[in-house]
Amino acid sequence: MHKNYDVIVVGAGPAGLMSAIAAAEQGASVLLLEKNKKPAKKLAMTGGSRCNVTNNRPVADLIQHIPGNGRFLYSTFSQWNNQDIMAFFAARQVALKEEDHGRMFPVTDRSRTIIDTLVTAAKDAGVTIETNTTVEKLLTAATGEIQGVRSAKGDTHAPCVIVTTGGITYPGTGSTGDGYQFAKRLGHTVTPLFATEAPLISEDPFIKSGALTGLSLQNVALSVLNKKGKAEVTHQMDLLFTHFGLSGPAALRCAYFVNRQLRPAPGEAVLLQLDCLPETSHAQLSTQLQQLFRDNRKSVKNALAQLLPDRLLALFVDQLQLTDTQAKQVTEKQLDALVDLIKTFPITIKQTIGLEKAFVTAGGINLKEIEPKTLASKLVSGLFFAGEVLDINGYTGGYNITTALCTGHVAGQHAAQFAGYW
Repeated sequence: MHKNYDVIVVGAGPAGLMSAIAAAEQGASVLLLEKNKKPAKKLAMTGGSRCNVTNNRPVADLIQHIPGNGRFLYSTFSQWNNQDIMAFFAARQVALKEEDHGRMFPVTDRSRTIIDTLVTAAKDAGVTIETNTTVEKLLTAATGEIQGVRSAKGDTHAPCVIVTTGGITYPGTGSTGDGYQFAKRLGHTVTPLFATEAPLISEDPFIKSGALTGLSLQNVALSVLNKKGKAEVTHQMDLLFTHFGLSGPAALRCAYFVNRQLRPAPGEAVLLQLDCLPETSHAQLSTQLQQLFRDNRKSVKNALAQLLPDRLLALFVDQLQLTDTQAKQVTEKQLDALVDLIKTFPITIKQTIGLEKAFVTAGGINLKEIEPKTLASKLVSGLFFAGEVLDINGYTGGYNITTALCTGHVAGQHAAQFAGYW
């Protein structure tokens, strides 16, 4: 292995590949190290193996969809953003297509298209890629600045190291938290790590009974309530009931806020609220049901057959003990209770699926210790971070890959410039 480079990048996921490309295009000699046999193992799994490579929203919207410290990215996105990602692939004849909610995919519907393009771009820029190479530690001088890395293959020297090792979700892909340990050894702090974009686990009786297992609801509103009973966040999207709790886009997006409540109070439950008809107000629904039930000899469940799925109606009617009641016999009090159940159905969540199966890691390198413009460490000269190893996390929909590629590009550019002054 060559012993001297300008920039060493540790971790060949999207952030690492883009860091290496950007640094090399600035004229730096770059070494990219990856512990797996091939680069971007986790990226191959994203978007159902189709790779939701970015999102075609304005920058302000991107940041709104990155609840975990998205505002930190204003400086990054002012230098390189989602439009630059799309231009990067267009320049390499990789066609992208836009799907719902601004999600961008390769026309081929194959993650391999994105991975191969990034690897080829790195090689074309002159990056040396070494796979099957696990970095054991970062090397520093007695005066504290970066000097390179140590692996089983020996020491390799460089005045700049960019850590792009990802989080700790799906550890089988190599995301085992190495970057956090490197950072801690050099004096950085790591904020608490927890799962986000993860299915939610409930022990409510209707979940344990399997009454709704497999039922999918479209365009419902799921809210996470705070200790005062107020909605901390609401997501109006699709929802899936599972044998263990909730999944689907609405549930996944609530996971960050659920775990944020659970972290200081493990063992407690978080209350969620489901609005099955978010486009209809309480008052409108009440009026609609009054008209529907008037002189209606059908059972309550049959009278509501066009309103909600059969199994959900059966659950609501059973909870209110209206199974054998004719619609016209429903009292005002019972009607109010039914409206409340449809609009504010309570679901308690005990935990989320663990980090090993979550899509994204929340928490990471403390951003107070990172320069927003360059993504350089404020503590160690020559050290940079990019991607999921940082305390930044977004929703599914291309936001996390956008963060990885953009922070990677910015870190790579500035690391190359730093090395040039060395």
